[in-house]
Order: sequence, then structure tokens, then C-alpha cells
Amino acid sequence: MRDSDNAIHISNLSKFYGKLQALNNISFTIKRGDFYGFLGPNGAGKTTTINIITGLSNYNAGSVKIFGHDVTRDYRDARRLIGLCTQEFNFDPFLSIAQLLVYQAGYFGIPKEEAKSRAATLLQRFQLLDKKDLKYRALSGGMKKRLLLCRALIHDPEILILDEPTSGCDLELKFLIWDHLAKLNKEGKTIFLTTHYMEEAEKLCKTIGIINHGRIVKMDSKENILQDKSLQDVFLEVTGIE
Repeated sequence: MRDSDNAIHISNLSKFYGKLQALNNISFTIKRGDFYGFLGPNGAGKTTTINIITGLSNYNAGSVKIFGHDVTRDYRDARRLIGLCTQEFNFDPFLSIAQLLVYQAGYFGIPKEEAKSRAATLLQRFQLLDKKDLKYRALSGGMKKRLLLCRALIHDPEILILDEPTSGCDLELKFLIWDHLAKLNKEGKTIFLTTHYMEEAEKLCKTIGIINHGRIVKMDSKENILQDKSLQDVFLEVTGIE
């Protein structure tokens, strides 16, 4: 049954890689329309959590639901609701960037002509339309970052998940991506952002969750998190890794 209020609901989630426990019984809920920042140093469990939410990794205990759809039992319904923007430029090198988007749309059953229209709209929005016939390797790093966003949005998901989207970006590109994300959230997209940049979370997010060593340290409104002096040591660890 669909849950219209809770975009992501994680309950008692644990994940092991051999003897290493990457996630230790974590639980949290992200409301529809939220801009959620998931902070933590490298190795804290951020990407593992994303991989489980999106079905790229299994887990050992707990449950994950996307608008009420269990990611294991109802995986087709759950995955249709999510757009994932990865860190890696994992594009097919033989397709043009317009073809890449049309091909991606096909995974979600979108007819070819509709997919072409959606691709053109997204490329226009992210200032890539004049590059539509190029292969991705001909794009600059900043253009590739924007193409990742286009691919994540091609099936018009309700949730956009971004794994450190501005890592390695210069300031101009970082601010451009921030502007795009803020607009998408205002349009109704629920956004789940992993980052270890406190400045990024402070600029964009409404709610912040902090994970460290596979455990949720704190989750609260941005305002309350920033005022919590007991988290200063955690902030130093989170923001001290560039």
C-alpha cells in the first residue's frame, strides 16, 4: 500500500561486509517534499545506505520502504519512484547524450517519442541541448555532472537521491548545482543528499541526519542540528575530509 507522507522509511537496518558492520541498526524517516542532508565522513555508511535504498545492495536485517513500497518485495514500484545521481560517470561511451537519456527512459517503460521529448526538455533545462549529439567523453566535467542529473530525472521520479554531487566541483559549478537542486525541491521533489560538506547541507537542506561508524548520531531540523554544541566533534570529523 502506498504511503503518501513518508518518502523513505528505514527501520532497524543493518549491513555487514564479511565481519565489518557497515550499518548498525539505523532507523529514520524522510517526509515527502523534504530536502534531507545525510552527513558523515568517508566510510561512515552513506553510500551503503543509498545502495540499499536503490536496490544496488542487499542487507542483513531491517526494512526499507519507498512511499510504503518495500524495496525487496515491491522492488519494481519502489525503484520507479527513485532517481539516482551517482558520483561516477558511468555512461555508455558509444551513445550521444540524447540517446543516453532515451535509453535510460526505456528502463521505465517510457515510449521512445515521449522519452525524446523529456530528454530535450531536461537538456534544455541543464544547458546541454546544444551538446545533444555529442558523446559524453566530449563534455567537460561540469557538463557530465549535469548530465548525471538529467539521467536521474528522465523518468520524473518523486525522490532524487544524490551521492556527493558536488565532490570535486569548482565553486561556480557547485553553486550552479545548488541552484538546480533548490528549484527541484521547490517543485515538489523529495531530495536525499549525501555530503561531507557542512556548507552544502546548511545551504540546501531542511533536515539533517548525521551518520558515523554506521550509526545515526543525530537527526533533526537543520536549525536544531547547527545549534547543537554536542555535535562539534562530529562536525570536525565530517568536514575535515575533503
